[in-house]
Amino acid sequence: WDKNNFRELDQNFIFLKNIKHSKIKKINPKIIFFIHWSKIIAKNLYNKYLCIQFHSSNLPEGRGGSPIQHQILLNARKTKLTAFKVSNQLDAGPFCLKENLSLKGSAEEILKRMELTSINMIKKISKTKKLKFKKQIGKTTLFKRRKPTESQIKFKKFDSIKKLYDFFKNA
Repeated sequence: WDKNNFRELDQNFIFLKNIKHSKIKKINPKIIFFIHWSKIIAKNLYNKYLCIQFHSSNLPEGRGGSPIQHQILLNARKTKLTAFKVSNQLDAGPFCLKENLSLKGSAEEILKRMELTSINMIKKISKTKKLKFKKQIGKTTLFKRRKPTESQIKFKKFDSIKKLYDFFKNA
């Protein structure tokens, strides 16, 4: 994450890169926001505090790992960024806000856009007097976290430059 992106939020926000229960207990936050978070959040944390996570798919579609990469491989050019309440099921909690997210550009550009969109969503959520959550409705799809080896190009697989070009063009 880029600390500079968070400067526009006021002093009511504290940023932690890691979950430290002692520090969270001391702060006693109203809401804990999770951006670019890929670890399981402990039950004692989301049972005690309102935990809102940002997921880069139109939940319930694309639950699970590596949603940006999977959607790009499925030729998606845009998706939603979903702010949802953390629950005991992976990416399955009710949502409070969804915003458009373009999947154009490099991975770095997409992640920066996701971060900025998350910040704007945090502003909207924090200004809301009575936060309302809606149940996720629709077909559920699950993505499995991609391994680095799945992104390696096996050049032996391509017997011509045209096939390699077509592979990149359709990715």
